[in-house]
Amino acid sequence: MEKKSIEIPKELYEKIEEKVRESEFESVEEYVTFVLEEVVKEEDEEEFEFSEEDEEKIKERLRNLGYL
Repeated sequence: MEKKSIEIPKELYEKIEEKVRESEFESVEEYVTFVLEEVVKEEDEEEFEFSEEDEEKIKERLRNLGYL
């Protein structure tokens, strides 16, 4: 996989280094990659979530059509 570099504040890098020492991650890069992938995945999943109101409207419409 092709990689790109980014810059982060030194203080943040040092905090991440501490977390890496206390975790199963082998490097700051591995930790940051994991965290960013999780954030992106979570945001992608949120895009497809319906509100309770929307879900009820869909269920009502499916009931009216005889599917539920």
